[in-house]
Amino acid sequence: MDLIFLKMDLKHFLPIFIITFIAAYFNYLPKGIIGALSFMMLFGAILEFIGNETPIVKDYFGGGAIVAIFGSAAFVYYNFFPKEVFSNISTFMKSGGFLDFYIAALIVGSILGMKRQLLIKAALKYLPVIIGGVVLALGLTGIVGMLLGYGFVKAVFFIAIPIMGGGMGAGAVPLAQIFGQSLHKDPTELLAVMIPAVALGNAMAIVMGAFLNKLGKKYPNLSGEGKLLKNLENVSQEKSIEKKLEIKELGTGMVIALSFFILGKLLSIFIPIHPYALMILSVAFVKVFNLMDNKFEECAAKWYEFVSKNFTPALLVGIGISYTNLSQVIDAFSFTYFILVLTTILGALIGTAIMGHLLGFYIIEASITAGLCMANMGGTGDIAVLSGANRMELMPFSQISSRLGGTFMLILTSLLIGIL
Repeated sequence: MDLIFLKMDLKHFLPIFIITFIAAYFNYLPKGIIGALSFMMLFGAILEFIGNETPIVKDYFGGGAIVAIFGSAAFVYYNFFPKEVFSNISTFMKSGGFLDFYIAALIVGSILGMKRQLLIKAALKYLPVIIGGVVLALGLTGIVGMLLGYGFVKAVFFIAIPIMGGGMGAGAVPLAQIFGQSLHKDPTELLAVMIPAVALGNAMAIVMGAFLNKLGKKYPNLSGEGKLLKNLENVSQEKSIEKKLEIKELGTGMVIALSFFILGKLLSIFIPIHPYALMILSVAFVKVFNLMDNKFEECAAKWYEFVSKNFTPALLVGIGISYTNLSQVIDAFSFTYFILVLTTILGALIGTAIMGHLLGFYIIEASITAGLCMANMGGTGDIAVLSGANRMELMPFSQISSRLGGTFMLILTSLLIGIL
């Protein structure tokens, strides 16, 4: 039996895993990339295998993706390994740049590898789909909050808006600053109310992504199986993998992806938008105006495929350890709070499904990208949702939701807080 992406049978995998497990448990794991990546890849393989083989979990709760994230978060919660192991992985994920490295590969490769006409037509229609999800999520949560005695305004501002705001750094944190200034309250106090909503909403979005994937299998007319628009064929990466893979092409693809990430960082010095969003816009500009040779676009697409297939389970473990606070999710479980978070997720899902259908999108893909990826925890949430939904090729549109959509939410909040 193969261990998923590593393609190793148990007799070869087990000795390698035992060596790493002992080193981690007794705090002899090397610092830096060697210790962090070996732990993440091996435990990612184990947890993904468990999730994808466990009945009910594999069909309705995200399978390997959800188990990798929350299983590794449980390691931290129960202090199963020394804190130095978790600290090393967090450093590797954050200041070490592994998360940025992964997202750059997916965004650049998937955009350069997709059909030009698809990118143009989808981008023009995408913002109205996002708005449809936001309007229904905020309105529905406010109404349910009023009916449950939580309050319309309180439900909208402290639950729905933080969930739809693009995660923590680009969402909840600046929102708390906006609320604090307007309401003359300590932003830290407001953030304590918002964080559980963002964390719980992220968990629900992952589960809903897996559910939508299952729904699409049962009702094929609702799903494009990774295609976003009904009237255009998405030929993202399938075309490139038919050709023989040259090892040097991966190096070329990596350099292209990293260069676009650096460009996004440079542009953010002058343009007050998240670097991810600027990276998306830069790659899209190059693609739309045919500024790059096809052979280099193929290199970027092949690098995307390599990174996606080999590092996704490892990254999910890193997300669980570095970005998922299990105690916050547990603390948020009151009936009213749970219902309001669920209402926000469902509102985003239904609103984008309706608007997406009207504009010619496949319902499942519209709901996942413009809905659930607006309601999750930013870039890390996008990866988890798309992994659970088995639609990693939709990363560029998910990042538009998280980054540009998150910016849209900050502007909308600034307007709404003065009105409500």
